[in-house]
Amino acid sequence: MPKTKFVDFKSIKAAVSMEQVLARYGLLDAMKRSGDSLSGCCPIHNGTNPTQFRVSISKNVWNCFSECKHGGNVLDFVAEKDGITVHKAALKLIEWFDLPASDTPAEEEASPREPSAPRQTSAPAPKARPEDATPNPVLKFRLEHLDGKHPYLVERGLSPETIVDFGVGFCAKGMLKDHLAIPIHNPEGKVVAYAGRYPGEPPDGTPKYKLPPGFKKSLELFNLDRAKREPPERPLVLVEGFFDCMKLHQHGVRKVVALMGSTLSSAQEELIRQHTDRHSQVLVLLDEDEAGRAGREDMAARLARFVFVKTHVFAEEGQQPSQLSAEEAHEIYGGAP
Repeated sequence: MPKTKFVDFKSIKAAVSMEQVLARYGLLDAMKRSGDSLSGCCPIHNGTNPTQFRVSISKNVWNCFSECKHGGNVLDFVAEKDGITVHKAALKLIEWFDLPASDTPAEEEASPREPSAPRQTSAPAPKARPEDATPNPVLKFRLEHLDGKHPYLVERGLSPETIVDFGVGFCAKGMLKDHLAIPIHNPEGKVVAYAGRYPGEPPDGTPKYKLPPGFKKSLELFNLDRAKREPPERPLVLVEGFFDCMKLHQHGVRKVVALMGSTLSSAQEELIRQHTDRHSQVLVLLDEDEAGRAGREDMAARLARFVFVKTHVFAEEGQQPSQLSAEEAHEIYGGAP
């Protein structure tokens, strides 16, 4: 088969499992099975730690938590294992598992090292936005006279410098009356919304947070405008909430963004893709509760397709990143590859 022939990467990933690929290499019997996971020594860099390499069977993805600092799907595994391009890995899988070839362009392009057509292959093409994903408009006003000395901000452990840096403060009037106003910036640093946080535990029937009508939080990553300016070799930390982000930033972990929830939207995934590359590292640091654990597993599987992902599991139920001391934050962040 000519090396320039198009292959349907999506079909190959759907047709071939990591278990089949490991079995093809004679590696499956060496893996330990536990529920939905396989673990063992990394067969890519010939590691010796029996827990450094993990496979999610249901997600059909793998991760090396040691020297490789990478993960991905079956195509990525074969490419890394044999030191070949993703396109050549696809051709191998077609041959090994007798899969039908395709003459139509694949969903993903071949490796830049092996161009297969006149189209651009130096970087992944940006995904098209969904029809309902019109960017949040930039605000034409600024909230003024916010009280940055409100007791709740002190209670949450924010320093005066952090309060000024993030522009948060208590709002005495308007839509966010009696709430703490938190400005949300787009990746270019323009304010697109103010989130309101009730100062303390709200009365029954009152939500903790208020967002303006029409604002789509799924299109933004809180603090991305500043995090993207940090050195590329530092891990990008994903947390759930505003205060998680502000506290870690205060502790010196500056390359941190908040999802404003425990789930990762497709638009947020694309933002992470745009501001990372295959050598980048992401640390998923969510709350230790049911929603956080579910989000952590989903994000790790999805992001591992294009970056190295590490997740942190807190020792106690209910723990949150905002509760970390500076020393604990740096121990976790420093432990990221």
